[in-house]
This record gives sequence, structure tokens and C-alpha cells, in this order.
Amino acid sequence: MNDLVAGSDPARSRVRDFGHMVGRRPTGPLNAITDVGGVRVGHTTLRDDTVGLYSGVTAVVPDALTTHASLRAGFFVGNGYGKFVGATQVMELGEVETPILLTSTMSTFRAADALLTWVLGRAKTPPTSLNPVVGEINDSWLSHTRPRPLTADHVHAALDAASPGPVAQGSVGGGTGACALGFKAGIGTASRRLPTPAGDATVGVLVQANMSGELRLPGGLLTPSRLGLPTAGPATEEGSCVVVVATDLPCSARDLTRIAGRGVFALGRVGAAFAHGSGDYGLAFSTTRDTRSLAPALVDAAFAATMDAVEEAVLDALLAAGTVRTPSGREAFALPHAAVRRALA
Repeated sequence: MNDLVAGSDPARSRVRDFGHMVGRRPTGPLNAITDVGGVRVGHTTLRDDTVGLYSGVTAVVPDALTTHASLRAGFFVGNGYGKFVGATQVMELGEVETPILLTSTMSTFRAADALLTWVLGRAKTPPTSLNPVVGEINDSWLSHTRPRPLTADHVHAALDAASPGPVAQGSVGGGTGACALGFKAGIGTASRRLPTPAGDATVGVLVQANMSGELRLPGGLLTPSRLGLPTAGPATEEGSCVVVVATDLPCSARDLTRIAGRGVFALGRVGAAFAHGSGDYGLAFSTTRDTRSLAPALVDAAFAATMDAVEEAVLDALLAAGTVRTPSGREAFALPHAAVRRALA
């Protein structure tokens, strides 16, 4: 088995390739969370079609943590049926101390332990306390043969490979086994630029999309049943989605908590059900050390930028993910591009 399958299907498109723009603000150069300076992303993808293994880990690495003990952050719980290691300290202190990992449910705690090892191995003075931050989605509908496939080496590979360049989307990293809105899904990312008195700022998002609901597009609902396809994901209203927001805006922890909330709210635009069995979380951090509160006009701009970027990131996660057929007979179909074109026409 190749534990480090890289990249997503290059033939898949982004929603902008269909002429559909979400909101009016411009994107950054890559239309990715890495448009925020000093933010890197890495994936380790675990995929073996012979046994039905679809899992992995995605790392969001803020470079500023190499020079600062923590960064200002905020956390929001849309629905708490999930695991998010380190959440209470982020909420209490308004900061993150480590990179952010996204993985599958049963690998969460192995990922947290491996993250501790990685950070401690790079610390000049080992801390006596450290708060690893790890979110998760339940990918067991597709990947049910090995519930805990992740190892420390896989986590360290994602962290070490984290890059400031383009971000692979779809069935990669922590999104390898994800299904959302009835289709195969995974990792999506987008960014927005917004003017400030001090110059342009950037809001970038990365979404681990795995939620139930029905896909909403301008042309109406687009569901597998209407396309003659089986619905991907469990029959019950379950599934989770984690939204990570990065910005170079100077923000207070309160500002970032509210921005994280808008990241979760935006999932409703594309049809998320926010069901009882779903863990829907938002985490936002600023790469700056300036903790001034945002002026009201900038708060509104940051909210709008976040919601537009999250909506686009979910659509791109769906468009980038290819069809998966497991050895046990389960099928998670990719969102058909022809149907998207019709719905956006």
C-alpha cells in the first residue's frame, strides 16, 4: 500500500471554472488559505482501494509559532457531536500554541500525541504544558476496515511537507474519506482580500467537509437522487465539518471567535443539515501579534469574506473529489460537472 498518495484529480475543476463567483470580493493569488502570509498546509493521504482504507491527516501550520509561543485565536461550536482536542483552552485563553491537524475520528488522539512529539522536538526549551489542536470528521462509512490507521510518521510527514503554495483539494489528507451533501467530498480552500486603513488584508479558509444535507446551488437543490445516483454517506443525518480560518488582520480573541462562527454559519448556504449527529466546528486565528479589536466596518468585512470563502471552499471540495467505490460495495459518487454547469447557468 502507498501510504502517501499525493494530490487530487487534476482534471477536476473549481467552481470559478464554471464562471460562478461567490460574493464580490477578490481572492488572493492562490484562492487558498495559504494566501495568508506565513500559513502552510500539508497532507498525508492514506488510500488503499483493495481493503477499503480512506483516511489521512491535514496540517495547517502557522510559521509565526516558530517565534511566538502562541497566536490569538477563537473557537466556535455549531454542533458539538464530535471531538476537538484542545478546544477548551482555545476558548478560555483565546490562543493556539500548535499547528492545527484535521483527521478522522478514531485517529484523533494518535494525531494529538504525534503533534506533541513534533512540537517538543523543535522547542529550544521544552514547555511544561502544551495544548495540541486536532479536529476530526467521521469517515467510517467509507473507511471502515481499519478504524485507526494513522501513525506518528503519517502526522509528521504532513507537518514536514506543509507548503505555502497551492493546496491540494478533494480526497486528500483529512478529507480522504469524507462525504458531504450526498456526494464524495473532502478538503476545500479559498481566500478573500479586503481593504483596510493599513492596506489590504487577507482572510483564508480551509474546510474539512463531511456533512449531511442537500446541496444548494443558484439553480436549486442538486441531490444524488435527482441525478439517479445513490447518496454517499450514512443513511442517518450524521457527518461533521471543520472550518479553519486564518487572517492577517489584527484581531482580538473575541473578534476571532465571531469570525469562526461565521465560518460555521456559511455551511448553511450550501445546504448543511447541522444534524444532531454532526460535529460542526470553526477555529479562526490571526498571524499578527496585534490584539486590537476590529472596527465595526472591518468586522462586517471579515464576516462577509469568511462566509463567501467557506461557501466557495465547500463547493471546491466537492468538485475536486473523485468517485470512490469500496471493496464492500459502497459508492461515493463525485459531484457531476455537467449537472453543476446546468445549475449555475
